Amino acid sequence: MASKGKAFGILGAIAVIVFVLVYAGISLTSNLGKTQTQVTLEDATKQLDKLYQDISVTTAKPIKGQIDLDPVNVGESLPDISKFPISVPNTTENFVEIFSSTEKSGTGIDGWLNEVANDFNKSNIVLNGKPVSVKIRNIASGTATDYIRSGKYVPDAFTPSNELWGEMVKAQGVRTELVSKRLVGNVAGIISSKTKYDELVAKYGSLNVKTVTDAIANNELAMGYTDPFASSTGLNFLVTALGTFDSSNLLGDKAVQGFEKFQTNVPFIASTTIQMRDAAKSGMLDGFVLEYQTYINAPDLKTGYVFTPFGVRHDSPLYALGDLPQAKLDIIKKFSEFVEQEKYQKIAQEKGFNSLNEYKSEVAVVEGNLLSSAQKLWKEKKNANKPIAAVFVADVSGSMAGEPLNRLKESLLKGQKFLGKENSIGFVSYSSKVAINLPIGKYDTNQQSMFVGAVNSLQANGGTATFDGIVVAMKMLQDELALNPDVKPLIFVLSDGETNEGHSLKDIKGLVESFKIPIYTIGYNANIKALESISSINEAANINADTDDVVYKIGNLLNVQM
Repeated sequence: MASKGKAFGILGAIAVIVFVLVYAGISLTSNLGKTQTQVTLEDATKQLDKLYQDISVTTAKPIKGQIDLDPVNVGESLPDISKFPISVPNTTENFVEIFSSTEKSGTGIDGWLNEVANDFNKSNIVLNGKPVSVKIRNIASGTATDYIRSGKYVPDAFTPSNELWGEMVKAQGVRTELVSKRLVGNVAGIISSKTKYDELVAKYGSLNVKTVTDAIANNELAMGYTDPFASSTGLNFLVTALGTFDSSNLLGDKAVQGFEKFQTNVPFIASTTIQMRDAAKSGMLDGFVLEYQTYINAPDLKTGYVFTPFGVRHDSPLYALGDLPQAKLDIIKKFSEFVEQEKYQKIAQEKGFNSLNEYKSEVAVVEGNLLSSAQKLWKEKKNANKPIAAVFVADVSGSMAGEPLNRLKESLLKGQKFLGKENSIGFVSYSSKVAINLPIGKYDTNQQSMFVGAVNSLQANGGTATFDGIVVAMKMLQDELALNPDVKPLIFVLSDGETNEGHSLKDIKGLVESFKIPIYTIGYNANIKALESISSINEAANINADTDDVVYKIGNLLNVQM
């Protein structure tokens, strides 16, 4: 799987959010699977109204706050580079550090480059009279690109999944030298159910990105793809799709209009490949995007699915970065030669690489500035025909007092920079009772100011009625849908306390299923499996805030979903 990298995070790495969701009766999760009978929409509405009437709800007085108009600083949002592990340490004083994409510098099937690098370091290679070695850092392509482009940390070399990331680094003014166009072979593809594949081939004659975009635009295919800011496959799919509308001008009116029509019928954009695969397993999708090396190593995909390659190849190019001394360039080139040995290429094939060598990139590598513009277009247009209505639900119970609440506030204040102006936003806080701090409204300058004011006014005390807060958010969204039926509802729950009052997960699960509202959870010191149990109801994501890169993760989440 090739991913990440994620452009733009939210706030400084120090602002670790203290978000958590803990659910009453953790033992309930095993009994709350999707086998439970889903109530009808009419019954769900009646049940929601009944639950809402049992809750003590107040409406806070609107308070305007000072808006920070400074753009998001990518470098500030990134955690310290030590967050990303060294998968192979250097063994000599003369070495180069290489950022490597995760599908080849991880563990097991995904650890091919690590095996090669370890052998390289054991080979006692001497250059210019000195023994040399390499250091491999396991980091997703998109994230690595953010570090390099921001200047926060620039390694000696970089091997992303595909050349698109290299072009983006180059466009930022970072000196790059393409040492190898291919360390190991891989291909991005569309994974489609066999039934849907046969159906589309019968109608269109073949399956490719052009027929896929046509089928999606005609509402004949439910397909999802991954975040093009973070995922190598997602970025590849975006530019390939744009090219099907107008290959001569990816950002021209014809391409933009085609993309808008296509995007209107895309049911799902995932923050991660794991989230995408979970949605596919649920039966929600007819197809999704994935790299071949991941596909061939996934037993659950070998039957019932068809892989169709698309876009540029994912051949793990190797770049030297910056004004390196000749000695470091020599090490990088020597390592590239070492990797190309038949022995290591055969090992790669055993791990799922170096297949589909007959596939040639169907699109040319796109220049970096154009790629950045395509990402911005995606951000602007992805919800253009179906704007979001989202309610943020924040825990302000007594356990949040002090530093936890300060971090939560700082995180929300930074995160609001990712909330698209075409969307509508509401804000709820809860302890023993629930307060509507900001009714749902279009996120214009006035609403943004009141959102900031509401966040700044939060104070912590009382018990923790998490599910009461969710009920109020669902009620707000159902009322909004009655007025604006075309909006897409979302809920983001942020908490750090045990649920000890009010309703339980069991009380609301059927409602969440019936209303089909994705609930994204961000938990700090939480039972993550419990959080996942509610996020997974409608294929939403869960973030463990108990990590150094939580700010960056939440930035990516909001950028994708909002």
